[in-house]
Amino acid sequence: MEILASIPSPSQATWNLGPLPLRAYALLIILGIIVAIIVGSRRYVARGGSAGVIGDIALWAVPFGIIGGRLYHVITDWQLYFASGGSGIVGALRIWDGGLGIWGAVALGGLGAWIGARRLGVALPPIADAIAPGIALAQAIGRWGNWFNQELFGAPTTLPWGLEIAPQYRPEGYADYATFHPTFLYESLWMVGVALVLIWADKRFRMGHGRVFALYVLLYCLGRVWIEYLRIDTANTVLGLRINIWTSVLVGLGALVYLIVSARMRPGREEVQPPAKYLEREQLEQIREAKATPKEAAKVTEVAPDQALAAGDAPRGEGPAAPEGQGDRSP
Repeated sequence: MEILASIPSPSQATWNLGPLPLRAYALLIILGIIVAIIVGSRRYVARGGSAGVIGDIALWAVPFGIIGGRLYHVITDWQLYFASGGSGIVGALRIWDGGLGIWGAVALGGLGAWIGARRLGVALPPIADAIAPGIALAQAIGRWGNWFNQELFGAPTTLPWGLEIAPQYRPEGYADYATFHPTFLYESLWMVGVALVLIWADKRFRMGHGRVFALYVLLYCLGRVWIEYLRIDTANTVLGLRINIWTSVLVGLGALVYLIVSARMRPGREEVQPPAKYLEREQLEQIREAKATPKEAAKVTEVAPDQALAAGDAPRGEGPAAPEGQGDRSP
């Protein structure tokens, strides 16, 4: 039996469906977003929230995140677009060719999530904690877009899992090397592991007040540092280190400090209350789905105003600690 000596790269990254081009990079980004929303919704419901909240906030967070990710990439690798021989503003807008910086995506995506949460009247920390494993899985899926584009690989290697790179995609000075470290695969596997650790830690320690999200940031930074050391693509540096390494170190330290300080100042997990309008909507859905009799419907609707009032009076993001075992139904 022949043993696989290397990982082949796809022969194409775009398929034409009539006049419509289907790009693997874009499709995988979209798939990752869908997975993140599904996982986040299930976890948020398990904490006592409403499933519709995550989807509504995603309408703000996703566009902001994509714009932020592209801006970070263009700013930190501006020579690719605006230096002599660069692709210019048109190239900077061609997001489907690859190039989304996770730090920009998290920063502006977080801003979009904050706007969405404010509009709904819900606290942001429980949402961030619920969605964190889903974001990690979205990154794991999205990294396979780099495989299709034959980009962001590491140094040459003869290991059995070395990645085959076509000559036209090899950096200058590496034309004689055929296989390279598949850093896209390393990061994808790392992020799957991060997602599993987050889910486990959240169940084991009942984390709240944004600490699950902070742990996600910390673990991602740890993995990104060693993965950056393997990459050989051109990148701007500060004091001899790639910008992404500096960013990972600083952001990771910030996440670690937040974990420690938050755990001391706000132990336990906050209570999550659905917004009043979601309570009313859920009551109406119960009536329709159960085809309740008028008497039963009256009982359902009688409960809604009290629940809505409780949700409206509850401080955003704060409340008594949840009873033991509540919220442990998350995946």
